[in-house]
Amino acid sequence: MAQSYGLLIGGEWVDRNGHKTIESRSPVNGGLVATFPRAGRADVKKAVKAALDAFPGWRATPAPARGQILLEAARILKQRKERIARVVAREMGKVIAEARGDVQEAIDFYEYASGEGRRMFGITTPSELPNKLLMTRREPLGPVGLITPWNFPVAIPGWKSGAALIAGNTCVFKPASTTPTCAAEFVGALTDAGLPPGVMNLLVGPGEEVGEAIVDDERVRGVSFTGGVDAGRTVYQHAAARLISCGLELGGKNPVIVMDDANEDLALEGILFGAFGTAGQRCTATSRVLLHAKIYDRFLDQLVARVEKLRLGDPVDESTDVGPVHGEGQLKKILGYIDVGKKEGAELVTGGRRADAGKLRRGTFVKPTIFATEHGTRISTEEIFGPVLSVIKIGSLKEAIRVANGVIYGLSSAIYTDNVNTAFKAVDQLEAGITYINAPTIGAEIGVPFGGVKATGNGTREAGPTAIEEFTAQKTVVIEYSGRLQKAQIDTAQVSGEGGARKNARRN
Repeated sequence: MAQSYGLLIGGEWVDRNGHKTIESRSPVNGGLVATFPRAGRADVKKAVKAALDAFPGWRATPAPARGQILLEAARILKQRKERIARVVAREMGKVIAEARGDVQEAIDFYEYASGEGRRMFGITTPSELPNKLLMTRREPLGPVGLITPWNFPVAIPGWKSGAALIAGNTCVFKPASTTPTCAAEFVGALTDAGLPPGVMNLLVGPGEEVGEAIVDDERVRGVSFTGGVDAGRTVYQHAAARLISCGLELGGKNPVIVMDDANEDLALEGILFGAFGTAGQRCTATSRVLLHAKIYDRFLDQLVARVEKLRLGDPVDESTDVGPVHGEGQLKKILGYIDVGKKEGAELVTGGRRADAGKLRRGTFVKPTIFATEHGTRISTEEIFGPVLSVIKIGSLKEAIRVANGVIYGLSSAIYTDNVNTAFKAVDQLEAGITYINAPTIGAEIGVPFGGVKATGNGTREAGPTAIEEFTAQKTVVIEYSGRLQKAQIDTAQVSGEGGARKNARRN
């Protein structure tokens, strides 16, 4: 039986009184997962007020103490990992092993972020004047908006909220309307860990109403968004109009280069996981393979043979390799791109249709698809966000780099080669925020920054030691202990207490 949830505002779960209802349905079979009240602009105002009211107390809580709450949340998520993973598999559609990984990523980052409470380092630097100290410190922005997608319904909220909370911010969190149950389970762990009321608020509703209202609210001092380029551009424009902090992660068209000296078995395994894990619905998914001409035919035959053995089915079944794509809208988009590929004259090597035999007909399943194509086609340059792989023949590393860089995105990239010189040339020349050597384009770890260049975002990075930069402002502190007025750049400053002076003729 489907469960009914509420909205979390100011520490209270708000039921559906006066609200329309949002239904979450499974892409596996169309079954009802849960119902939620549909938030509106009035709810945004209440949630932002709750976050604003909670901010002074949360900011005043010592960062190590905030870290203890995050660590307790990680412990609770560990206890509930299997239960939440099954919700992810049912509501989002990723296979159970990957669903467990989705939850584990939030656990890992919360453990990591808890330690940042003791590592939010500033700098000290010598002053040009005597008896004067220069230093910096990091301060929270205030209430921030977190807007997250459906493909990582626990991990991405974990990344964003972990960094925001440890830095002392309060949050208004809007998950994707198609995966609200995952979000509610995640937020439930935070409240059970002792997060004070109003520090985390959860709203479920459409982006054009709820998301826009969050970004436009004058009390919100920053926003972090993961999603498509068009939506991200809109968020950026609204944030820019108010001159507030805005972090964007917007997708990719990620290449794997396979050179003629590569370990082909390793490359095959990496491409299978990178292209068809999560049914290709990752911003880091391998969507292009740039395959050296010397091994092209042999490698492509082996790849097709492996792809055609992948088992589609219920993602909770441990033997399933590929689950459904996320709903009818996603199915229509992917099948539309498959039609585009055919019309462009690309060779459909395998797949290319909806999988609707037996129980699969109740869900939104797409056969893993491979096109042999040339660089410059729409299917080779546009983000499809599904189990569709373009294979492109290249004759040299120089050509591979040109093709890899010849798209608007720059998130993840990979090269398979046993030549260290080739590997480091790729590191130098690939236009991407992440480059893997002899590994697939997916598999981000929480200890290093995550993000991209070009249309992938606006330069912010999630995870790693730089994660808190998105949610903090640097304050420079100047401490004067000379006992007199000193004027930097125009003063005559004592070099030491015993004597000697220098004339500084520089002017502002």
